[in-house]
Amino acid sequence: MQYDEDVKKRLKRVEGQIRGVLKMMEEEQPCKDVVAQLSAVRSAADKAIAYIVAVNLEQCILEEKEAGGDTSKVVQQAIELLVKSR
Repeated sequence: MQYDEDVKKRLKRVEGQIRGVLKMMEEEQPCKDVVAQLSAVRSAADKAIAYIVAVNLEQCILEEKEAGGDTSKVVQQAIELLVKSR
């Protein structure tokens, strides 16, 4: 799979958020603030996962159709990836 700049930007944002959380911990920020930021990190990571799976699914379906194959298997694999990521 070719990873485009959008997904890389998303992950760089997550990386920055993680650095921010570590800084908050070093500064002994309140627990609720740290947890709130960690929740934002998790949400951003979940969105990146969903984006990667969706783009990959689209590519795989097109390839499977061109090959005359069964696209339902490709969809099932994508669903399994999403379930694993949770």
